Parts: sequence; structure tokens; C-alpha cells
Amino acid sequence: MFKKEEKFGNYPQQPHGGKLVDLVLKGVELEIALKKATYLPAIMIDMEAVITVEMIATGVLSPNEGFMNEANYKSVLSKGRLENGLVWPVPLSFAPTGDRNKEVVDTLAIGDEVALIDENKNPIAILLLNDIFSYDREYRASKLFGTTDRNHPGVDAIYRRMGNTALGGTLKLLRRVDWGPFEKLRLEPKDTWKQFYEEKKFRSVAGFITGANPLHRGHEYIHRNALEEIDGLLIQPLVEMAKREYTRHEFRMLSYRSVLDTYYPKDRAILSPLRVTYIFAGPRETVLHALIMKNYGCTHALIGRDHAGIGDFYDKYASHSIFDEFSPKELGIDIRLFYEVFHCTRCNTLATNQSCPHDERYRINISGTGIREMLRHGIMPPKEIVRPESARIAMQGVQPKGLDENNNSISPVGKTIKAIFPFYAELNALGGRKRSKPLKWDDLTNTDLELVNMDVRSNADRIYRNIFEEYSSSSDINRNLQPNWITEAREAAQLQQELVIQDLEEKVEQASDTASDEFMYQDKKEAAHELEVAKKILKDIPYPIRKEDLKYRTWNLLPYKRYRGSDEPNKDK
Repeated sequence: MFKKEEKFGNYPQQPHGGKLVDLVLKGVELEIALKKATYLPAIMIDMEAVITVEMIATGVLSPNEGFMNEANYKSVLSKGRLENGLVWPVPLSFAPTGDRNKEVVDTLAIGDEVALIDENKNPIAILLLNDIFSYDREYRASKLFGTTDRNHPGVDAIYRRMGNTALGGTLKLLRRVDWGPFEKLRLEPKDTWKQFYEEKKFRSVAGFITGANPLHRGHEYIHRNALEEIDGLLIQPLVEMAKREYTRHEFRMLSYRSVLDTYYPKDRAILSPLRVTYIFAGPRETVLHALIMKNYGCTHALIGRDHAGIGDFYDKYASHSIFDEFSPKELGIDIRLFYEVFHCTRCNTLATNQSCPHDERYRINISGTGIREMLRHGIMPPKEIVRPESARIAMQGVQPKGLDENNNSISPVGKTIKAIFPFYAELNALGGRKRSKPLKWDDLTNTDLELVNMDVRSNADRIYRNIFEEYSSSSDINRNLQPNWITEAREAAQLQQELVIQDLEEKVEQASDTASDEFMYQDKKEAAHELEVAKKILKDIPYPIRKEDLKYRTWNLLPYKRYRGSDEPNKDK
């Protein structure tokens, strides 16, 4: 760890392993290395590897200084730790593919240097080899992902991207990749440490890494909870390697910016893209993200319900339970776990099962997949789960655009409705009556999606408002707050019903004990029953409360001047 007099000694956080790596060459050292790279053996790497190299060199993956040797590689896979015992959940390995790369690899020996070049043959880094070992794809997949099923995207990536021989060694970065539209928002660990603790004087910072979805109000719920007690918030949307069906990363970043500009405290919420390779390692990747946040200087890591989840390969709370395997001290970052967030229209707020007692008939769920599908259908999601500022921009970046020739999208429409509107199959409306026969999710169509959206737009904020109006109508002592027309309508209804009762009383008086024609006339018993019903209806009509009716509700045993001044009853001054 750093000594007290060193750079990070007085900061409230430390880099993982006590060392913030910086392998970015500059000045004369860079000039020499660039010349050397022209005559070194060269291995071509894809964009994913370029990003990993840059992450290592800029300290995002501290304390690692390069690709792992076999001992560390196997230790991480089997124990989730480096050989020295330091927590590290995901191995950093490099096993080049391709015939030309294989020819180069076969000539290398430990101690050699090799240039890593991109697809345009630009030198990216120099790798100093300290190990060469056999790379077993099946072993890595089973240990890292818990499966060798090629349907798992992480497993599939291993077989597509990795060769048979792994190279371990330290790196020196020669060239940063330009991040295009994100370059102006780019922050490396060296930048955030300075900004948090030297410029802004924070004593705590919460990190939040998020993937393929635009900013929704489940994210916002987590952020606001953190900002109530933590000085700063670092939001890092991932901006690489997203599937084409997701919202394109340029639009996701813009959706974040539009919401942050309007709804977040500008001096405390910091937005910066994180260019990182998706490993698809589920709970293990969640731990990696926590350590990345730590290396950016965050004291707290905010983890949602299914952080880094992959379909049904992992339990939906596996990203929470994995932290039971590590002590807070060895992680070195405060882990804050959040449950699934939804909007409860009865509570009239965002909530989780930890805080809300109401069932699904009042809920609008927040599903990232469901939100993307709704955007793809050309529908703005309910404002209760996505801010319109976010949805408007995100809709432009959803791939593929719109629906196919059969009016279908990537996900069946019934699945989308079920994900966000769980009440729809059982109830005729949000908070409404049960259907005589439940609908089948597989039978739902675009019309159902339109109907449920129109229902929610009309009623989501109406439910609690109507409840409040009902309470306030009988509780406001200051009747100026209650509409006159309501009182007048109630008075009119009562007067009309009283007239009905008067006529019926006369009718009962005149009615015969026995009707001469039961189809044409009523006997006294039937007329009396009709009168009884009319009187009950009068009781059912809400009472038209006037100001003068409520004098009985306000009283004081003592005049106000006694409360506000001397307790002596005869003293007026």
C-alpha cells in the first residue's frame, strides 16, 4: 500500500492493490518505443483487445501491468484471486488467433518484445513476454462462466476470439484510441482522482457502471439514494461491444446527458463513458466493475439487481450474493446493493419490494429489455419509468429500427407487456377489476400494447391523486381549497333525493294493501320497500360540507395569546 507521504496517502480511497498503474509512454520514451515497434515482430489485435490494452495501461485494471502469466491466470480462474491473494475475479489473458499471428507466436520466447498492432497496422503497444502457455478454452469457459454452452455470449467469444497459445507479459502503451463523440467526456483514473479529491474536495464518491439501456428511473432511484449521503456520483455508461439490438451507445450517452442536465445536481453528478470490453461473466464481472470503480477513486459501488446478468444463466440476485465471498476490507470499496425498482401507482413513487407493500395490480415494472422493445415499437414508455428526455433520444438509437413486415419486433409483444405491465393479463385496467377470463401473454398483439399504454398514461398519476382528493374532500377545514361545484352538485343531488323521498312517502300513504293489478300497480309493501331504498341512497350521497359545518372541528381551551406569550391569564401586554 502507499505510504502516508505518497500521492494517495491522504485520500479517502486507495487504488486496488495500492498501486495506480500508468503505462502510457510520453516524450522521448514514446519516440524511442515507436521506432522500436517498426522492427519488432508484430501481432495484430482486434478492437476488443485494443480496449483491454488501453484499460490496463491507463490504470483501470490496476494493479495489473499486462496480460497474466499462467500461475496468476489459473489462480484467478479457480479462486477469484491473484497468486498473492489479492481479489481479482476475471483473468486478463491474450491468446492471438489467425494464421499470421500463429506464425509469429511460434517464433517467440520468454524475454522477447512484440509489437501489438491494430487492423490498420498502427502500433498500439509493446508487450514484454514473461510467460508462454497453452490456452484451454473449455477450462476457461467452465471456470469463468460456469458453463461451456456456446449460447452464452462469453463462452462463444472465447471460441471465436481466442487461440491455443497464451502470452503473458507487461505492456507499454504507444497510442490511445480516439473515442470519437465520447472523447470530450473521457476521464481516465488519473483524471478522476484529481477531480474528486483535489478540485471538488469530496470525501466520498459512489460509482455506477451501466450497460446497454438508456437512463431510466430505476437508475435514477439508485443515484438519488446515493446522493442523499455520498458527496459525489460517477456515472459510467459502457460504450463498447453492445449487441446491435441494443440502443446504440452514442444515443445512450446523449440520453444520460439530457436527463443529468435537467434533473441532477451539476456539481455532484459526473458523467463519463467507460470503454470496456464485455466479458459476460455475470457475478464475477460485477466484482470486476466494483474494482474498476475503486480504481477510478470511488469509495462506494452501486450495484443493481441483475448487474452484468446474462439471460437465465445466473440467478437474478447472483450479482449480490457473490460479495458474500469477500470481506469488506479486502475489497476496499463499500458495496451498496439495490433490489429491483418499480413504480407503484398506489404509493405514487418508485419503490422496491423492501419498501412497498402493494401488489402487481398497481405496478409499472422497469425492464430494460421491455423499454427497448417499446421504443422499437415507436412508443414513448410511461414517464413513471423513463424520463421523456431520455426516451426521445434513445428511440432514435434503437436497432433495428421499427418493426418487420409482419408488425413484429425482436421480442414477442406479449413478453414486452408482461415485463412492464404485469397487471394486464389479470385486470381490465391499472388498479382495476379482474377480467372474467385472464388473457394469455402469447395471444397479445400490438393493439394490446397500445391499449395498456393509453391506460397507464391516463391513470398512473390519477390513482393516488383521486385517493388524495377523496381524503381532502372530507378533511379540508379550509373549504376554500375544495371546488364549489362539487359542494353544489352534492347539495343538488341531496335535494333531488329528498324530493324523491317526499313523493314516495305520499305514495306509501295512498297505496293499497293489495294491488288490483300486480303488473300495473304496487301494493303498500312494495312501495314501502321502494321508499326504504330511496332513503339509503340519500345516505350514500356524499355530504356537501360547508365552512360553517366545520366549526366544531377547531377549538382551543386557551386563547392564542396565551400560547404565544405569558402564561398569566390577565396579562395582555
